[in-house]
Order: sequence, then structure tokens, then C-alpha cells
Amino acid sequence: MTERRWASRLPRAVWDSLLPALLLLHVLTMWTPVAAALTAALALPLVWRRRAPLTVFGAVAAAAFVQWLVDIQLPASVALLVALYTVAANSGRRVTFVAVAVVEVGAVLACLRWATDGAFLTPFAALTAMVVAAAVLGVNDRTTRAYLEAVRERAVAEERARITREMHDIVTHNLSVMVALTDAAVSARHRAPDKATTAMLQVSETGRQALTDMRRSLGVLRTDEPDAARHPLPGIAQLEALAGQMCAVGLPTGLAVDGDHAHIPASAQLTVYRLVQEALTNTLKHTPIGTHATVRIECAAETVTVDVTDTGPVSPVAAVGHGITGMRERSAVYGGTVLAGPLPGGGWGVHTRLVFGGSAVSP
Repeated sequence: MTERRWASRLPRAVWDSLLPALLLLHVLTMWTPVAAALTAALALPLVWRRRAPLTVFGAVAAAAFVQWLVDIQLPASVALLVALYTVAANSGRRVTFVAVAVVEVGAVLACLRWATDGAFLTPFAALTAMVVAAAVLGVNDRTTRAYLEAVRERAVAEERARITREMHDIVTHNLSVMVALTDAAVSARHRAPDKATTAMLQVSETGRQALTDMRRSLGVLRTDEPDAARHPLPGIAQLEALAGQMCAVGLPTGLAVDGDHAHIPASAQLTVYRLVQEALTNTLKHTPIGTHATVRIECAAETVTVDVTDTGPVSPVAAVGHGITGMRERSAVYGGTVLAGPLPGGGWGVHTRLVFGGSAVSP
């Protein structure tokens, strides 16, 4: 492990120089200046093979052709396979095909000149196998890197979508609460100044909480900051405070939690909280004064069921928009399907069941 960490710290240029250095060691055993020069011409361009794969391939192929013309066999000829691999790893199919054809022509010429006792087929098959192997390895390397890049981009896109959903829920909910509190403060400023002051203080606290939630969603809130302790990651335990907040802004909200939620993962609890928050926010925005809401949470061994209902009249606006879409996306992560619509006896209901265990349970 220590050796691997030490090796990973080496600059890429050092790694790119290792193979050419090994090939140049053969120069020490050569007394022919031409052979030494050709070895250097084959090996040295490999140092820049990652920066300019096509140029390096052309230089190495030219050196190999000169080697064939002067009729000198050199171990450094393997540099042509390395250059081919680099081209296949960094270029498209057409360029790779052309490079393979060039090396294959070289293999034919080499076998015609240097095959012993007229044995052409065996060395040709061996060289062709090496050419194909170098090209396939290069293409596989390129495909793997492209796949990993696609996975990384998809992860980034999913994270952006998650942050967008968080921002939507946080901003929509807290702005709705702040608007309701402000309206209440304006109404009470003459007949009940104390209530107006309390409402405005709640507006300030709601704004600070919204800022903290947004910073947490963006990943910039440090655990040692005071706000981190004041506003922990929302979960089922914070639904009571959410219901109290709704009551404070004029939406009487009842809460019932059946079962123990301690075993439910924090991410699933956050999803439950956001689902309830969005549903109550929709009720607050789209129903008149006097509407009542009820939240029921049922916690089981591997599932948690969420039901949010209200007594307000059905509003077509509540059935559209990013709110319902966001709830469906959140529920889908845990195999849930959001059912949102008017209730038979009047009012509006939202229902889903999240699965955080090993089995799938339909809502």
C-alpha cells in the first residue's frame, strides 16, 4: 500500500519516460551507430505519446520503416505497438483503423524480409495477434474512461437535481410561511401589537432557518457552526415543529406518528419530512382560512407510510407544478409512488409508502 501511494505521487512525465528509458538501455549493447540512432528514434518519441499520440505514432512508424529499409532488427520495434495502443486509447474508430492498417502493413513487410527459412505464416500470425491486442486494449481503455466520465456526469446531474428539489422545497415552504406571518402581523399591528411583534420575530426566525437549510443543502454548513446544532438535518422528529409552524401561520395541523422511527435511515427520514413539508405548503398556499390538515406517519420494519390530508376545497392549481413532481421524484428513490388528489369526502390527500429495507412494497 505504501509503495502504491508513493508511485501515485510520481508525475505522469516520469511514468511516460520509463518505457523509453528501458528501450534505450539496448543502446549500451550496440556498437553500430545506425542501430543506436534508430533505437533512439523509436524510443524517445514515446515520452510525448500522451500529449500528441498521432504525431508520436507517425514518428515511430517512420523510424520503423527506416529500420526496415536498412535491414536492422531491433527490440525497440515494440515501440510501434505502444504507439498504436496510445492512438487507439485516445482517438476514434477511423483513426484507430488507419493506425492498425499501417502497423499491419509493417508486419507483412517485416515477415517478408526477416522470416527464417521462408516461414511466413507463423510470424505473421504472431505479429498480427500483437497488433490486434494492442488496438483492442487501447479501445477498451478509451471505452472505460468514457464510461466512467458518463457515470461521473450522471452523478453530478443527479446531485444537481437533488439540490434543486431541496431548494424548491425550502424556498417555497419558508416563503409561504413568511408571507402568511407578514399578513398576520399587518392585520394585528393596531389591535394587538404584541402579536404583530411575535409574528415578525417568527418571520425573522423562519428566514434564518431557510438560509441555514439552503447552506446545508449546498454543502457549505460546517458541523462546528452554531446553526448546525440549532437546525439538525430534518427528519420525522422535526415534524412536530413543522406542524407547530403551520398552526402558527393559520393552518391547524394534527400529527400522528405510529411506530418507532429510530431505525429509519436519515436520508429516508429527510424524504418523509420534505414530502410532508411540500404537501402542507401546498395546502397553505391553495386553501382558504379555516382549513385543517392532518399528517399520519406509519413506521414499519422496512417501510414508512406518509398520509397528508386537508379539509380545504379542491384547487386545480395544487395538482400541477414542481411541487407534486418533486414529491414523486423523492418517493421514487425509495420505490414509492405519490398518489395526490381529491378525497371522496372532500378535501385533498397525498399518500405514499417508502421502502428502505430489502423488499419492495407497493403503495
